[in-house]
Amino acid sequence: MKLKFLTVKRKSIVAILLCVLAIGAFCGTYFPIKASTSPKPLHTIVIDAGHGGKDGGAVGKTTGVTESFLNLEYANTLKNMCKEYGFKVVMTRSDMNGLYSESATNKKKSEMAKREKIIKKSKADLLVSLHMNSFPSVSARGSQVFFAQGNESGQALAESVSNELNKHIKYAKKTAKVGDYYVLNCTQKPAILVECGFLSNAEEEVLLQDKEYERAFCYQLLCGILQFFKM
Repeated sequence: MKLKFLTVKRKSIVAILLCVLAIGAFCGTYFPIKASTSPKPLHTIVIDAGHGGKDGGAVGKTTGVTESFLNLEYANTLKNMCKEYGFKVVMTRSDMNGLYSESATNKKKSEMAKREKIIKKSKADLLVSLHMNSFPSVSARGSQVFFAQGNESGQALAESVSNELNKHIKYAKKTAKVGDYYVLNCTQKPAILVECGFLSNAEEEVLLQDKEYERAFCYQLLCGILQFFKM
């Protein structure tokens, strides 16, 4: 009777060990960066939530959600993830207010000047600017990563992030592209602008507001950033 009990107990222990190994394999597959990477705590990242204030950006036709709102939601989620890894994070915009001066005759120019000032003052190691896209064709969908012409480190960062998104986020564009954007051109540091998806696509408009999708998307952004620092 004792021998039978020990045999059953031994089988139970083996089953538990196999279960633990299976869980470990699963985590290693789906969370490869978190399991193996210890990012340097001194890196500073600027996260730029595009638009704000009177400039709401693109507007979803189905739900009426504004780009400026979603940009900030994604920026805050990415900020929290980056902080968990020990990065210092500087936000260009932390609320729904615009960055422009109310007395400025050209508010867009005033806003861009303020973003540039924050970016340069931060002395950050890299910049991530978050936006939502829109296009006349309602079938257009998927994220896209842009970098400034001639910024080799920016291109490397864009390719790293684009690769992670393409592997794990449906419809994400396969390759990063050159983009002529003020926030990318105002710094020589590695800088990317990420169009997270299309508010002009009804299905993607709803998906972009899903908190689980938001976390998954931002996690892949973080994975791309970590891979870039490893390089």
